[in-house]
Order: sequence, then C-alpha cells, then structure tokens
Amino acid sequence: MCIREPKLLIIALAAATLAGCAAPTLEVAPKRLSLDLAPPAPDRPWPPQINASGDIVPGRPRGDAAATRAGYTLPDSPALATVPAAQEFDANHPYTLLELIDLAESANPTTRIAWNDARNAALAADIAKSAYLPQITATAMAGYQKAHGTTSTQLGSIDNDPTAHGTVEVLSLQWLLFDFGGRRARLDAAKDASVASNIAFTAVHQQVIYDVSVAYYAYEAARSRARTAVLALDNADEILAAARARFKQGIGTVIEVSQAAQNRAQANFAHVQTEGAEKDSYFSLISALGISPLSKPKIAELPVRTLSRTLERSVDEIVEDAIARRPDVQAAYALAQASQAKIRADEAAFKPKVFMSASVGNSTGHTSVTAIPSIGDQSATVNLNGSRRNASVFIGVTVPIYDGGLRSSVLMQARNDADSASERLNRTKQDAVRQIVVSQNALRSSLASHEAAKGLVDASQTTYDAALDAYKHGVGSITDALLAQNQLYIAQNARADSYSVTLSAAATLALATGMIGEGRAAW
Repeated sequence: MCIREPKLLIIALAAATLAGCAAPTLEVAPKRLSLDLAPPAPDRPWPPQINASGDIVPGRPRGDAAATRAGYTLPDSPALATVPAAQEFDANHPYTLLELIDLAESANPTTRIAWNDARNAALAADIAKSAYLPQITATAMAGYQKAHGTTSTQLGSIDNDPTAHGTVEVLSLQWLLFDFGGRRARLDAAKDASVASNIAFTAVHQQVIYDVSVAYYAYEAARSRARTAVLALDNADEILAAARARFKQGIGTVIEVSQAAQNRAQANFAHVQTEGAEKDSYFSLISALGISPLSKPKIAELPVRTLSRTLERSVDEIVEDAIARRPDVQAAYALAQASQAKIRADEAAFKPKVFMSASVGNSTGHTSVTAIPSIGDQSATVNLNGSRRNASVFIGVTVPIYDGGLRSSVLMQARNDADSASERLNRTKQDAVRQIVVSQNALRSSLASHEAAKGLVDASQTTYDAALDAYKHGVGSITDALLAQNQLYIAQNARADSYSVTLSAAATLALATGMIGEGRAAW
C-alpha cells in the first residue's frame, strides 16, 4: 500500500504505535487465568488430576471424596513404580578399594554428567568455528492467487477475474570475510571454557575417588569396632565365668556376680550397636559408589599399613606444588582467560565487518487475467506466461554507527566479568592454601593420635591381663578387672578410629593438593 497524503501517513504511524503499545496489555489480562491449576488454598491439600493410567496430569484440582480423604498424600504413579536394578557381583570375590574406585568412576552418575558437560563445552567450540564458514540457504515457494472485480466504463461493466500462480527457488550465500578478530576471540573464549569444563570433569573424578576412599575407611573402622565389640563380649564372658567360679568356691559374692552380669549385658548392648553402625557405614559406602542401594558387593578388608611421620611434608613445600595442580585453581584460571577473550570479542563489535553475499534465483509463473469481453476471434482472457533467472554477488562493508549504547554496555559487562574472574582466581588460591594448611595439620594430629592409641592399647592389654589374672587368683577385685576390660575396649576403638581418621586425613590432603588421582595410591 502506498500512502501519498502526509496526514494519512502520520495517522497510520500513530495507529501502528498505539497497536504496539496495546498488545502487551492484552497479553497481561487473558480472558481466563490459570490459577485454577494451583492448590485451592494454603491450608488445604492439593488433590491432583490423574489420567487413566494413574499418572498426575495438568488440570483443576479434583473435588471428589477420594481426593479429599487422601489429604497430603500423592497418588501412586505407575510410570515411576520402578527402581534401578541391583548390580550383580561375585559373592566370592571381596572388592578392594581400587576395584571399588573403578566401579564408582564408571557407575556413579556424577561422572557421566561431568562428561556430558565437557562434551557440550567442546561442541560450543565447534559452534564458534562455524562463524568462519559461509551460510548457505535454499528457499522454495509456490503460490496461487485469484481475485474478482468489476470496472464500469462507457461501454458498460467489465468483470476482472485475474489469477496467478508460480514458483520461486532461491539459493543464497552469506559469508563474513573479516571482522577484526571478533570470531577469533569468541573461539578462544569457547576453547578456554572447554578447558575449564574438562578440568571440572577431572575434579569430579577426584571427588568420587575421595568420597569412596573416605567411605571405605569409615566402613573399615566400623568393622573394626564390631570386631572389638566381639572381643569385649568374650572378655565380659570370661570375667562373668570367673565371678561365678569364685562364688561357687565360696570366695566370691553375689554382688560380684551381678556386676559381672551387668558388664556382660553392657558389652552385648555395645555389640548390637556396633553391628548397626557397621551396616549403616556399609550403605554409606554403597551410596558413595553411586550404584543401586540394593546391590551387595563383598568388601575386602583394608590391608594393614604402617603409618609414620614420613607422610608429613612441609606446608610451604606442599602449597608451592599444589597451587598449580589443583583443578579449581586451573579452572578459575581458564575462566579468567575466557573472560579476557570475551572482552576482545566485544571490542571487535565496534569495528567494521567485511562480508560477501550471493544468490541464485529462478521463478516461473502463469497469470490469467479476464480483462475485456471478446471481440471477434479475440479471447476474453489475456494469458501471460514467463520465467526468470537471476544471479547476484555483492561484497560490502558494514559499519556500526549508533545502537543506543548497547555495545558499550555489553563491553562494560565483559570487563566487569573479567575483573570478577580475576578476583575469583585469587580467592580460589587463598581457599586452596587454607585447605592445604588445615589438611596438613589434620594429618599431623591424626598421626600423633594413632601413635598414642597404639601405645594405649598395649598398656591397656597388659593392665587387663594382670587385673583378670589377679581376680581369678583372689588377689584382685572385680572392680579392677571390669575397669581394665572397659579401658581396653575404649583403647581398641580409639586405635581403629585413629587409623581410619589418619587414612582419611591423608586422602583429604591428597584431594587438597590435587594428587588423589595420581596412580590412585598417593594417599
């Protein structure tokens, strides 16, 4: 449509502007709100709609009596009534820590999620590379048009029945030839982001190794406590037998027998508790593996390792090596590099771009127009047939002049992001040093505790043997024997706990220094 009058043009523009302003208002106030899909009240249950299969579907809350009786219990969804199948394990093969780590790295969902994230980041680099190649588009259209009109002339009325149909095929090419490094900067940013994602993938595996190791050490400590509880129960039985024997010989008392029986009951209670704790720690280990909770692999016992002060190193020496190796520090550095590349890409948006555009087209059509009545042999229909082919190639330069400050704001955001990435790198380094120092101190303390616990067990065992022997021969009291037995139990648990804590502290230090995956034996 062509508008020749200025007033008509102004009226048309105003109408278009008002229509654009009014459109959002119409969207904000729909004829019917969807709030009826939500729960009816804050203090009333939401009875959901269900389909014929029993699955929850969108819809207004139900109002039947069954839904009201259900209260805040959701209906069973048959589609969800499945659980992951338990993995099959060799019942005769006890799995070592390294075998459990291998299992976790392949079965734990977090490792696959991290792998997919890394693959997506790599594909983002391919997307950035595509900006160097031309974009080729093929378009085909076909159409048909029919109209009817009547024109009055001095000769009478003339009916016009124009029809038109045809096809158009176009093959077009667009190619950005030069953009002052914008594409290169975006590709560099994508590659740096891919590096950061790959580092995160490694960090996830390190975390899985750490979680499985710590859970395994905790389970081993629980098993040691259970074994100690059995020994304590045997010791309590021995003391009870001695008290009963002394009572039969007339040199003991009923009180001694009662005290020994009470001690035996306490030992049995501790035994039951340690068995429960052992099962809990077993399921914690299964959870760390990332396999079905219904799986029941047999766990090998932890080989005895000699823990000595040689595991300790200078904190300064550890920090100096670890800072450049930790995944979080390396990932923060890669993201800082990506933010710098983003700045270069946004700076290139201020510069011209050289492009090439080409197209090849073909159009065919047939137009039939009934314009005038027939005169003599002349037909009443004027038929127009034709086809057209065209090709064009353009090389041009586009120069951004004004965009309302959009590019400047985007560039400022990129510089702010780069500054934040730099500060985030510094903070990550500080956190890394703090974790290393804390982990090193924990390892040192646990090693000292383990050495003390070993000495405590030796002394407690000697005291218990002497107290029990003295009580059996009538030169010692049952109180001394019971006290010695309890102290031995406490000392044995302390040794088991300190051993597990020391190994966990070594694993924590290996994780803090980024070495927990090195040969899987660095901890």
